[in-house]
Amino acid sequence: MDNNNTAAKVEEEVINEDELFHFVEYSPEAAEMIGYSEYSYWKSVFQNFFKKKAAVVLSIVFISLVVFSFIALAIGHYNFAELVPDTTKGFISPNSEYWFGTDNLGRDYWCQVWYATQTSIKLSLIVAIGEGILGVIVGCLWGYIRQLDRVITEIYNVINSIPTILYMTIIALVIGQSFTIMAVSLILFNWLVMARNVRNLVLMYRDREYNLASRTLGTPVWRILLTNILPYLISVIILRLALSIPGTISLESTLSYLGIGLGIETPSLGVLLRNARTFFLDYPYLLVFPAVIVSVVTITFYLVGNAFSDASDPKNHV
Repeated sequence: MDNNNTAAKVEEEVINEDELFHFVEYSPEAAEMIGYSEYSYWKSVFQNFFKKKAAVVLSIVFISLVVFSFIALAIGHYNFAELVPDTTKGFISPNSEYWFGTDNLGRDYWCQVWYATQTSIKLSLIVAIGEGILGVIVGCLWGYIRQLDRVITEIYNVINSIPTILYMTIIALVIGQSFTIMAVSLILFNWLVMARNVRNLVLMYRDREYNLASRTLGTPVWRILLTNILPYLISVIILRLALSIPGTISLESTLSYLGIGLGIETPSLGVLLRNARTFFLDYPYLLVFPAVIVSVVTITFYLVGNAFSDASDPKNHV
């Protein structure tokens, strides 16, 4: 009787195993689903960036500053270039009518400051984009094409050995002072740092095995630079672009303070600081408002630029 029960149990287990295990048909779609990865480089960049709360807050501060500069001009009582109705209202301290007071000529300082903020930010963005494009192109050619290394190195040494202020002084005296002239001049002289950084990195990645294989297969140089090397440079490029914006504002402020920046007909933060140097001891508000905005923009972009550069570094991605 016991032997019969045991045999029945063994037979039942065999049947159960046959029911549990069976062949699965191959499906290409299912195989693709199993091997698919949802990783996205830029999605990972922004995820890492948003983890840095201080950088996110400072980004919001800068965006709010830019947006408010347009709102401020819309709600202002006067135009930035016109005198207030009573021309004797120069050097009026901030009050309910003149929120930032008036300057020495009797112009509404509220509109002056916010129009100058727009001018300086627009100049810095144009210069950053221009020098970024020029610097990346020159840096890639400088580091990848060996025949150009000596020529571009000599050009770099000549331009870099002379102070930028000397270049800008000569340009201001010979050509003139305007928004366009300053933007083009800064782009032509500020590409050096970007190009040098890009060149050094291209030298590191130029002779990697996959690039040697690409050259052996006849891949064009531009395609190797664009697809094989440029992705490794993104974090450095972003950092340089972010640091270029406060650097341009500071340089413009210095040049305008020395009288070789933008013309007096184009209000900028540097021009306002230059105009305030004669009166700020008696009327400190002329210096405080533009200086605070310059400081906020400079500190904001320095910290945000570093945070975004770290977030865009592939080494920091999981």
